[in-house]
Amino acid sequence: MKPAAPFSRRRGSVLLIVLVTLVFATAALLLFIEKAGVDLLVDIREADANRLRIEAYSALETTLAVLEEFREVGGGLHGPAEGWGDPLAFAGYEPADGRTVEVKLEDESAKLSLPSVKAETLVSLLKYWQVPQSEAERLADALLGWMQKDHTPTAIGAPVAEDYENAALPFAPPGRSLRSFAELGAIEGVRQAFFDEDTGLPNELHRRFTETFSLYRFEAPNLNGNRLEPLLAQETIDEQQRRQVSEYLSGTGSYQTQGPGFFKNARSVAAIAGGQIERLGYGYNVKALRITVTVRQGVSSYRLSVVVAPKGGATLVPPVSAATPGQATAGAGDQPPSPVPVPEPDKTGAQEADLKYPFTFLEIHENDRAVPPPAPFEEPTA
Repeated sequence: MKPAAPFSRRRGSVLLIVLVTLVFATAALLLFIEKAGVDLLVDIREADANRLRIEAYSALETTLAVLEEFREVGGGLHGPAEGWGDPLAFAGYEPADGRTVEVKLEDESAKLSLPSVKAETLVSLLKYWQVPQSEAERLADALLGWMQKDHTPTAIGAPVAEDYENAALPFAPPGRSLRSFAELGAIEGVRQAFFDEDTGLPNELHRRFTETFSLYRFEAPNLNGNRLEPLLAQETIDEQQRRQVSEYLSGTGSYQTQGPGFFKNARSVAAIAGGQIERLGYGYNVKALRITVTVRQGVSSYRLSVVVAPKGGATLVPPVSAATPGQATAGAGDQPPSPVPVPEPDKTGAQEADLKYPFTFLEIHENDRAVPPPAPFEEPTA
């Protein structure tokens, strides 16, 4: 019986090889299944996003139609108290079965226009935010020196062009207003004041600045947006007047039974707050409106965020001509946008129709990603 031992060893070796092969094959199969599952999940999410995207743009167009109706009837958009605060409900909009659509409106022009800001306004606000006088003047000079080619600093220690040229990575201030608040991190003096020294993250001063200023250019902030801190900082109104105006706009306090209100002119403001209202420097119309549309279906969601300006409203920096239907611009933080036509030409090569679209798109983000301008339109050749 002893001669059979080598055969047993050979049979054991074969079994071991088979078992090892099975282990590797199983591991490879599990990895393939896992990767295929991830790829399939990505494809499903992309398909869901494409379906929800159509719903989001439908809701956006409905919202814009409602806003335009109120603008025509009221001679402008003043504030949501006019009745356009819930545009989808006003229009009787019904999403597809199983979906919910939420629209949020924010008056971008209730903020101060950063491209139009003056040095004294910057200093007043910084001082109101507990920044010492000398430091406030330096920060104002630093910001204006970055945004304006012909600005001459007056504060001691304010950065000049040579400070940027002598940096480890030399560069020159752009001499135009910010296209993104991320630029604050490149401005000498502002970087140290607006970001935490240890973590490099934006601090409270950065938050207050970005919540107060808009990157878009417009003539006067909309008083109906109820952002009155700059008026307090410049001592244009006192705390009692601020409270009266705020309560009237929000429908609280002594105006609780009346509900939210809005102003159309200085006379209506004087009736509520008194004082020299002509000194406010504020307007009473929406110049730029941020519209955020969120569509949900089950665990899937899609978010569309745009900033639109009615005719004669806010413009980009540098300014561009008004966008027509099918024209889009990138977000404020992207490359300098310019409107370009999107529609495909018809077979006859006819010129694009001018539908006199009532809004200019200043910014478009889908799921928090900026939508770049489409490729330039080229006339087909025969």
